[in-house]
Amino acid sequence: MSSVDGGDDVPWDDVGFVISSRYRVSVLDRLSEGPATPTQIATDSESAVAHVSRALQELRDRSLVELLVPEQRRKGRVYGITDDAENIWHVIQTQQMA
Repeated sequence: MSSVDGGDDVPWDDVGFVISSRYRVSVLDRLSEGPATPTQIATDSESAVAHVSRALQELRDRSLVELLVPEQRRKGRVYGITDDAENIWHVIQTQQMA
């Protein structure tokens, strides 16, 4: 499929939002491999937990990641990637934007 095919279906605003922050890119990259806690993501991406937490919140605000445990849980919060984010991550990878 060429980049022209289905180009109108690509949420370019979300793609631009993700790739404008290396932390959002690293969070999606890690979550594309499977659910993880902020600490696991920070360790795997060699980033500070504070940066990862902010990126998670920003991605969550756009429904690109979801909390997989009850909201009131403070420790062991596990996050996963949404279907929309999987599609966006696929575009970012295939277009070599990250």
